[in-house]
Amino acid sequence: MSDFGREDHYIAAVKGAILRQNPSINIVDISHEVKVGDIGQAAYLLKNVFREFPKGTVHLCAVDRMAKEPSRQLALKVEDHFFVGPDSGVFSLISQERPMAIVDINIVRPIMSTFMSKDLLAPVAANLASGKNIHEMGKPVDSVYELFARKLKVTKREIAGNVIRVDHYGNLITNIEKKEYETIQKINGNVAFDITIGRESVGTIHKHYADVDSGECFVFFNSLGHLQIGINKGNAAELLGLKLDTPITINFHV
Repeated sequence: MSDFGREDHYIAAVKGAILRQNPSINIVDISHEVKVGDIGQAAYLLKNVFREFPKGTVHLCAVDRMAKEPSRQLALKVEDHFFVGPDSGVFSLISQERPMAIVDINIVRPIMSTFMSKDLLAPVAANLASGKNIHEMGKPVDSVYELFARKLKVTKREIAGNVIRVDHYGNLITNIEKKEYETIQKINGNVAFDITIGRESVGTIHKHYADVDSGECFVFFNSLGHLQIGINKGNAAELLGLKLDTPITINFHV
């Protein structure tokens, strides 16, 4: 995964560096359309997809924060998956479990490069994918650079969250999770509610896009368990005038 885009040779160069070391490695693209330096977007994508791969998979994340000082370059093991990339804060947002191992991969024999993804990350990812021990890749460190995700405000009367992702279709994905909604509804006895979306209000959680007519707003819990808002056959972000971090609230009638 990277913020390289697809117009240049960067993706192919990184893949070539991996395959040059071990031509039998199977490389799967997650996304190369992450906005440049967008740590939140990178973390959202990686968090929601890495468990779909077999344990032992190596995930190379070539997205770094736009900072004056260069980030450390790390390899870590989390939930029996391996991750390689700059210590940008992404790795602090992908799991609530503590890493099983963290190593600085550019401290024993440091290199200076304008293309660290090809010259450092790719060889390390290839070594891990080839079965080498993570502790052979560098020097152990205690922690990763830590960022904190937005927290929900949850009471008996409301769940207040935010839009955390606007996808390719203009759907608005929030940090309000189905388990939180079900818990509060169980406490309240399944009362009526309304969902405040900008200047709009919806009183139903739908099952599918097709539950509403073309051009109408739908709200449902997606396959990841997040409250998602969209327009059937339309772009919700544009039509509703909403964007990343927009507040979304479920108000319970108690």
